[in-house]
Amino acid sequence: MLAIFKRELKAYFVTPLGYVFIGLYFFFSATFFYFFTLTGVAPTVGVADISQVFSWLFFVLMITIPMLTMRLFSEERRNKTDQLTLTAPVSLFGIVGAKFAASYTIFLISTAIMPIYGIVLSRFVEVSWRSISGHMTGLLLLGAVYISVGIFISSLTENQMVAATISVFVNIGFLLSSIAASYIKIGFISDAFRSFSLIERYERFTIGLVEISNLLFFVSVCVVFLFLTVRVLEKRRWS
Repeated sequence: MLAIFKRELKAYFVTPLGYVFIGLYFFFSATFFYFFTLTGVAPTVGVADISQVFSWLFFVLMITIPMLTMRLFSEERRNKTDQLTLTAPVSLFGIVGAKFAASYTIFLISTAIMPIYGIVLSRFVEVSWRSISGHMTGLLLLGAVYISVGIFISSLTENQMVAATISVFVNIGFLLSSIAASYIKIGFISDAFRSFSLIERYERFTIGLVEISNLLFFVSVCVVFLFLTVRVLEKRRWS
């Protein structure tokens, strides 16, 4: 498992992919921080609140994280080297876990800049670190869900661009469930759609509310998609 993790992590820096993702994350997060917090362009200027930065990152990650996951299984499948991985003396859970950990490590490197924004902000106004901690918790959980979705989609196809595109659409589907719920007048159906809304649960974190139900939801969605990935690999191993 550790060997697979190291191999996948190294691959992000052998190719431009890791640098591109980190660069995009830094660019968008810094841009949002500048306009929504430090200048008079946005109406929130002068307020020690970076919740809008985290809110907008929801949409950025929805598009960019599939870049991290699109190649994890599809590239091996296209190059016909997937059987080498599947027959390695590592459990399928270990293989999936190692690839997830490698992608998540890149994501963690990117999000490490967020506390720095809090430090910069603290030079001008008083900062609520408890609120920032809540924001970070939501962001880290959101990243885990997007990565698990991307890994699952990557296991289904040998085309990286197809994997990335479908992952984006699945992520958009989570977003649209909230919109659909607002238009459906039947109570229990509306509640069902709303229960799958990532953005509504994520926004609870961006206002500083860390609730056990939302924590469990994000963790459960992540586990489900990783489990589905294992099932796909299990089927291919014996096919």
